[in-house]
Amino acid sequence: MNVLLTGGCGYIGSHVAVVLMSEGHDAVIVDNLSNSRREVVDHIAQIVGRPPTFYQGDVGEFEFIRDVIRRHRIDSVIHLAGFKSVGESVQRPLQYYQNNVCGALGLLHAMEAESVSSLVFSSSATIYGDPQYLPVDEAHPQHVINAYGRSKLHIEDMLRDICISRPSLGVICLRYFNPVGAHPSGLIGDRPNGIPNNLMPYVVQVACGERDFLSVFGGDYRTPDGTGVRDYIHVMDLAEGHVAALNYLSTNNGWHAFNVGTGRGYSVLEMIRAFEGESGRAIPYKITARREGDVACSYADIRAAALELNWKATRSLEDMCSSAWRFQSRLSKA
Repeated sequence: MNVLLTGGCGYIGSHVAVVLMSEGHDAVIVDNLSNSRREVVDHIAQIVGRPPTFYQGDVGEFEFIRDVIRRHRIDSVIHLAGFKSVGESVQRPLQYYQNNVCGALGLLHAMEAESVSSLVFSSSATIYGDPQYLPVDEAHPQHVINAYGRSKLHIEDMLRDICISRPSLGVICLRYFNPVGAHPSGLIGDRPNGIPNNLMPYVVQVACGERDFLSVFGGDYRTPDGTGVRDYIHVMDLAEGHVAALNYLSTNNGWHAFNVGTGRGYSVLEMIRAFEGESGRAIPYKITARREGDVACSYADIRAAALELNWKATRSLEDMCSSAWRFQSRLSKA
Protein backbone atom coordinates (compact mmCIF):
# COMPACT_ATOMS: atom_id res chain seq x y z
CA MET A 1 0.00 0.00 0.00
CA ASN A 2 1.23 3.51 -0.82
CA VAL A 3 0.48 5.74 2.15
CA LEU A 4 0.77 9.53 2.28
CA LEU A 5 1.88 10.49 5.77
CA THR A 6 1.41 14.20 6.52
CA GLY A 7 3.55 15.43 9.41
CA GLY A 8 5.62 12.28 9.07
CA CYS A 9 8.80 13.83 10.48
CA GLY A 10 7.08 14.65 13.77
CA TYR A 11 7.03 12.66 16.98
CA ILE A 12 4.06 10.43 16.23
CA GLY A 13 4.43 10.53 12.44
CA SER A 14 7.98 9.18 12.47
CA HIS A 15 6.94 6.17 14.55
CA VAL A 16 3.95 5.55 12.27
CA ALA A 17 6.32 5.61 9.29
CA VAL A 18 8.55 2.99 10.91
CA VAL A 19 5.63 0.64 11.62
CA LEU A 20 4.14 1.12 8.14
CA MET A 21 7.42 0.46 6.36
CA SER A 22 8.31 -2.46 8.62
CA GLU A 23 5.08 -4.11 7.48
CA GLY A 24 5.96 -3.67 3.82
CA HIS A 25 4.04 -0.51 2.97
CA ASP A 26 5.58 2.49 1.21
CA ALA A 27 5.48 5.75 3.16
CA VAL A 28 5.47 9.11 1.39
CA ILE A 29 6.12 11.85 3.96
CA VAL A 30 5.04 15.46 3.56
CA ASP A 31 6.21 17.80 6.31
CA ASN A 32 6.97 21.53 6.35
CA LEU A 33 9.50 21.01 9.18
CA SER A 34 8.00 23.85 11.21
CA ASN A 35 8.16 21.71 14.35
CA SER A 36 10.29 18.77 13.23
CA ARG A 37 13.68 17.97 11.73
CA ARG A 38 14.85 16.68 8.33
CA GLU A 39 17.30 14.26 9.99
CA VAL A 40 14.33 12.17 11.15
CA VAL A 41 14.01 10.85 7.58
CA ASP A 42 17.54 9.43 7.83
CA HIS A 43 16.79 7.91 11.23
CA ILE A 44 13.69 6.21 9.85
CA ALA A 45 15.86 4.77 7.07
CA GLN A 46 18.39 3.49 9.64
CA ILE A 47 15.67 1.68 11.56
CA VAL A 48 13.79 0.21 8.60
CA GLY A 49 16.66 -0.36 6.18
CA ARG A 50 15.21 1.80 3.40
CA PRO A 51 14.30 5.48 3.22
CA PRO A 52 10.78 6.87 3.02
CA THR A 53 10.03 9.28 0.22
CA PHE A 54 10.13 12.82 1.60
CA TYR A 55 8.75 16.15 0.42
CA GLN A 56 9.07 19.42 2.30
CA GLY A 57 5.88 21.42 1.91
CA ASP A 58 2.53 22.43 3.38
CA VAL A 59 -0.36 20.01 3.47
CA GLY A 60 -2.82 22.79 2.63
CA GLU A 61 -1.23 23.51 -0.77
CA PHE A 62 -3.75 21.81 -3.05
CA GLU A 63 -1.73 21.51 -6.27
CA PHE A 64 1.39 20.34 -4.43
CA ILE A 65 -0.45 17.64 -2.48
CA ARG A 66 -2.43 16.57 -5.54
CA ASP A 67 0.80 16.15 -7.49
CA VAL A 68 2.33 14.02 -4.71
CA ILE A 69 -0.79 11.84 -4.55
CA ARG A 70 -0.82 11.36 -8.33
CA ARG A 71 2.92 10.79 -8.68
CA HIS A 72 3.04 8.07 -6.03
CA ARG A 73 -0.38 6.53 -6.70
CA ILE A 74 -1.40 7.04 -3.09
CA ASP A 75 -3.92 4.52 -1.77
CA SER A 76 -4.48 5.92 1.75
CA VAL A 77 -3.65 8.99 3.81
CA ILE A 78 -2.69 9.31 7.47
CA HIS A 79 -3.07 12.96 8.42
CA LEU A 80 -0.99 14.02 11.42
CA ALA A 81 0.21 17.47 10.33
CA GLY A 82 -1.00 20.22 12.65
CA PHE A 83 -0.19 22.49 15.55
CA LYS A 84 -0.72 20.70 18.86
CA SER A 85 -0.10 22.94 21.90
CA VAL A 86 -3.20 23.61 23.99
CA GLY A 87 -1.64 26.64 25.69
CA GLU A 88 -0.38 28.15 22.47
CA SER A 89 -3.79 27.66 20.84
CA VAL A 90 -5.35 29.90 23.49
CA GLN A 91 -2.88 32.67 22.61
CA ARG A 92 -2.91 32.12 18.83
CA PRO A 93 -6.34 30.75 17.84
CA LEU A 94 -6.29 32.18 14.31
CA GLN A 95 -3.04 30.38 13.52
CA TYR A 96 -4.49 27.12 14.82
CA TYR A 97 -7.62 27.38 12.69
CA GLN A 98 -5.60 28.43 9.65
CA ASN A 99 -3.03 25.65 9.97
CA ASN A 100 -5.16 22.80 11.27
CA VAL A 101 -8.57 23.36 9.69
CA CYS A 102 -7.53 25.00 6.42
CA GLY A 103 -4.66 22.55 6.05
CA ALA A 104 -7.09 19.66 6.35
CA LEU A 105 -9.38 21.28 3.74
CA GLY A 106 -6.55 21.52 1.22
CA LEU A 107 -5.67 17.86 1.80
CA LEU A 108 -9.29 16.74 1.46
CA HIS A 109 -9.72 18.65 -1.83
CA ALA A 110 -6.59 16.95 -3.20
CA MET A 111 -7.79 13.53 -2.05
CA GLU A 112 -11.16 14.08 -3.72
CA ALA A 113 -9.54 15.24 -6.96
CA GLU A 114 -7.44 12.07 -7.12
CA SER A 115 -10.17 9.71 -5.83
CA VAL A 116 -8.33 8.68 -2.66
CA SER A 117 -10.98 7.17 -0.40
CA SER A 118 -9.16 6.09 2.78
CA LEU A 119 -8.09 8.45 5.58
CA VAL A 120 -6.89 8.05 9.16
CA PHE A 121 -7.04 11.35 11.03
CA SER A 122 -5.02 12.28 14.10
CA SER A 123 -7.66 13.56 16.52
CA SER A 124 -7.47 14.07 20.28
CA ALA A 125 -9.17 13.20 23.55
CA THR A 126 -9.18 16.93 24.31
CA ILE A 127 -12.49 17.10 22.42
CA TYR A 128 -14.17 15.46 25.44
CA GLY A 129 -13.20 18.26 27.85
CA ASP A 130 -13.62 17.58 31.59
CA PRO A 131 -14.91 13.98 31.78
CA GLN A 132 -18.46 13.56 33.02
CA TYR A 133 -17.78 9.88 33.64
CA LEU A 134 -14.87 7.43 33.51
CA PRO A 135 -13.60 5.69 31.55
CA VAL A 136 -14.29 8.02 28.64
CA ASP A 137 -15.92 6.22 25.71
CA GLU A 138 -16.47 7.47 22.17
CA ALA A 139 -20.07 8.48 22.98
CA HIS A 140 -18.96 10.84 25.76
CA PRO A 141 -20.29 14.41 25.29
CA GLN A 142 -17.85 16.71 23.52
CA HIS A 143 -16.98 19.92 25.31
CA VAL A 144 -13.87 21.60 23.97
CA ILE A 145 -12.43 24.56 25.85
CA ASN A 146 -9.51 25.67 23.65
CA ALA A 147 -8.73 26.35 19.99
CA TYR A 148 -6.59 23.23 19.63
CA GLY A 149 -9.40 20.89 20.67
CA ARG A 150 -11.95 22.87 18.70
CA SER A 151 -9.84 22.62 15.54
CA LYS A 152 -9.77 18.83 15.96
CA LEU A 153 -13.53 18.71 16.48
CA HIS A 154 -14.16 20.93 13.45
CA ILE A 155 -12.14 18.54 11.30
CA GLU A 156 -13.97 15.51 12.72
CA ASP A 157 -17.29 17.17 11.86
CA MET A 158 -16.10 18.03 8.35
CA LEU A 159 -15.04 14.44 7.79
CA ARG A 160 -18.39 13.16 8.99
CA ASP A 161 -20.20 15.43 6.51
CA ILE A 162 -17.92 14.44 3.64
CA CYS A 163 -18.49 10.74 4.34
CA ILE A 164 -22.24 11.32 4.00
CA SER A 165 -21.72 12.93 0.61
CA ARG A 166 -19.17 10.33 -0.57
CA PRO A 167 -20.33 6.83 0.43
CA SER A 168 -17.14 5.27 -0.93
CA LEU A 169 -14.99 7.25 1.54
CA GLY A 170 -13.67 5.55 4.67
CA VAL A 171 -12.45 7.70 7.58
CA ILE A 172 -11.20 6.84 11.05
CA CYS A 173 -10.62 9.56 13.66
CA LEU A 174 -8.16 8.26 16.24
CA ARG A 175 -8.67 10.15 19.49
CA TYR A 176 -5.26 10.10 21.16
CA PHE A 177 -4.88 10.23 24.88
CA ASN A 178 -1.25 10.90 25.99
CA PRO A 179 1.51 9.46 23.78
CA VAL A 180 4.90 9.00 25.47
CA GLY A 181 8.06 6.95 24.98
CA ALA A 182 10.23 6.37 21.92
CA HIS A 183 11.35 3.75 19.44
CA PRO A 184 13.52 1.08 21.16
CA SER A 185 16.49 2.03 18.95
CA GLY A 186 16.65 5.46 20.57
CA LEU A 187 16.89 7.02 17.10
CA ILE A 188 13.48 8.73 17.09
CA GLY A 189 11.41 10.13 19.93
CA ASP A 190 9.75 13.23 21.34
CA ARG A 191 11.99 16.26 20.76
CA PRO A 192 9.88 19.42 21.10
CA ASN A 193 11.17 22.85 20.19
CA GLY A 194 11.48 25.20 23.15
CA ILE A 195 9.87 24.49 26.53
CA PRO A 196 7.96 21.18 26.48
CA ASN A 197 4.20 21.39 26.87
CA ASN A 198 3.80 17.76 27.95
CA LEU A 199 4.90 15.91 31.06
CA MET A 200 7.29 13.25 29.78
CA PRO A 201 9.65 15.40 27.67
CA TYR A 202 9.86 17.87 30.57
CA VAL A 203 10.68 15.06 33.01
CA VAL A 204 13.37 13.82 30.63
CA GLN A 205 14.94 17.26 30.39
CA VAL A 206 15.00 17.55 34.19
CA ALA A 207 16.65 14.12 34.41
CA CYS A 208 19.47 15.12 32.08
CA GLY A 209 20.04 18.48 33.77
CA GLU A 210 18.61 20.76 31.09
CA ARG A 211 16.00 22.03 33.57
CA ASP A 212 16.26 22.39 37.34
CA PHE A 213 12.93 20.93 38.41
CA LEU A 214 9.47 19.90 37.28
CA SER A 215 6.46 22.03 38.17
CA VAL A 216 3.53 19.79 39.11
CA PHE A 217 0.39 21.79 38.46
CA GLY A 218 -1.96 21.00 41.31
CA GLY A 219 -1.58 18.72 44.29
CA ASP A 220 -5.12 18.92 45.64
CA TYR A 221 -7.17 17.07 43.01
CA ARG A 222 -9.55 14.34 44.13
CA THR A 223 -7.15 11.62 43.04
CA PRO A 224 -5.21 9.07 45.15
CA ASP A 225 -2.16 11.32 45.56
CA GLY A 226 -3.69 14.71 44.71
CA THR A 227 -2.01 15.07 41.31
CA GLY A 228 -3.65 14.82 37.91
CA VAL A 229 -4.24 11.38 36.40
CA ARG A 230 -3.89 10.68 32.67
CA ASP A 231 -3.96 7.74 30.29
CA TYR A 232 -0.41 7.44 28.89
CA ILE A 233 0.17 5.25 25.83
CA HIS A 234 3.49 4.15 24.33
CA VAL A 235 4.02 5.85 20.97
CA MET A 236 4.83 2.49 19.35
CA ASP A 237 1.46 1.11 20.46
CA LEU A 238 -0.15 4.23 19.04
CA ALA A 239 1.73 3.83 15.75
CA GLU A 240 0.56 0.23 15.47
CA GLY A 241 -2.99 1.48 16.05
CA HIS A 242 -2.73 3.56 12.87
CA VAL A 243 -1.85 0.50 10.82
CA ALA A 244 -4.76 -1.39 12.41
CA ALA A 245 -7.01 1.51 11.39
CA LEU A 246 -5.78 1.33 7.78
CA ASN A 247 -6.45 -2.39 7.74
CA TYR A 248 -9.98 -1.76 9.00
CA LEU A 249 -10.63 0.74 6.22
CA SER A 250 -9.63 -1.81 3.60
CA THR A 251 -13.03 -3.47 4.16
CA ASN A 252 -15.11 -0.68 5.79
CA ASN A 253 -16.38 2.65 4.51
CA GLY A 254 -18.00 5.54 6.38
CA TRP A 255 -16.97 7.65 9.35
CA HIS A 256 -15.62 6.05 12.54
CA ALA A 257 -13.98 7.28 15.75
CA PHE A 258 -11.89 5.27 18.21
CA ASN A 259 -10.11 6.08 21.44
CA VAL A 260 -6.45 5.08 21.54
CA GLY A 261 -5.16 4.70 25.07
CA THR A 262 -4.38 1.96 27.57
CA GLY A 263 -7.58 2.13 29.59
CA ARG A 264 -5.91 3.07 32.86
CA GLY A 265 -4.56 6.26 34.37
CA TYR A 266 -1.29 7.20 36.06
CA SER A 267 -0.80 10.23 38.26
CA VAL A 268 1.99 12.74 37.77
CA LEU A 269 3.77 11.43 40.87
CA GLU A 270 3.46 7.84 39.63
CA MET A 271 5.06 8.89 36.35
CA ILE A 272 7.89 10.62 38.19
CA ARG A 273 8.60 7.56 40.34
CA ALA A 274 8.47 5.23 37.34
CA PHE A 275 10.88 7.40 35.38
CA GLU A 276 13.27 7.64 38.33
CA GLY A 277 13.26 3.86 38.55
CA GLU A 278 14.07 3.37 34.88
CA SER A 279 16.62 6.17 34.51
CA GLY A 280 18.34 6.02 37.89
CA ARG A 281 18.02 9.81 38.06
CA ALA A 282 16.20 11.85 40.71
CA ILE A 283 13.49 14.18 39.40
CA PRO A 284 13.19 17.27 41.62
CA TYR A 285 9.69 18.71 41.52
CA LYS A 286 7.58 21.43 43.10
CA ILE A 287 3.82 21.33 43.51
CA THR A 288 2.36 24.59 42.23
CA ALA A 289 -1.11 26.00 41.59
CA ARG A 290 -3.45 24.21 39.25
CA ARG A 291 -3.16 25.11 35.58
CA GLU A 292 -6.26 26.54 33.94
CA GLY A 293 -7.97 24.04 31.69
CA ASP A 294 -6.51 20.92 33.33
CA VAL A 295 -8.83 18.20 34.56
CA ALA A 296 -8.38 15.93 37.56
CA CYS A 297 -8.59 12.57 35.83
CA SER A 298 -8.99 11.22 32.33
CA TYR A 299 -8.54 7.75 30.90
CA ALA A 300 -10.02 5.90 27.96
CA ASP A 301 -12.59 3.22 27.45
CA ILE A 302 -10.69 1.14 24.89
CA ARG A 303 -13.22 -1.60 24.17
CA ALA A 304 -14.29 -0.26 20.76
CA ALA A 305 -10.76 -0.30 19.32
CA ALA A 306 -10.16 -3.78 20.68
CA LEU A 307 -13.39 -5.09 19.18
CA GLU A 308 -13.43 -3.29 15.82
CA LEU A 309 -9.75 -2.72 15.05
CA ASN A 310 -8.43 -5.85 16.78
CA TRP A 311 -5.86 -3.61 18.46
CA LYS A 312 -4.83 -2.81 22.01
CA ALA A 313 -1.80 -1.32 23.72
CA THR A 314 0.67 -3.91 25.02
CA ARG A 315 3.68 -1.95 26.29
CA SER A 316 4.14 -1.13 29.98
CA LEU A 317 4.75 2.09 31.87
CA GLU A 318 8.32 0.90 32.35
CA ASP A 319 8.68 0.52 28.58
CA MET A 320 7.44 4.09 28.13
CA CYS A 321 9.94 5.51 30.60
CA SER A 322 12.96 3.44 29.60
CA SER A 323 12.55 4.16 25.88
CA ALA A 324 12.12 7.91 26.49
CA TRP A 325 15.30 7.91 28.57
CA ARG A 326 17.20 5.91 25.90
CA PHE A 327 16.25 8.49 23.28
CA GLN A 328 17.28 11.41 25.47
CA SER A 329 20.55 9.72 26.43
CA ARG A 330 21.46 9.35 22.75
CA LEU A 331 20.70 13.05 22.16
CA SER A 332 22.84 14.04 25.14
CA LYS A 333 25.81 12.09 23.72
CA ALA A 334 25.44 13.52 20.21
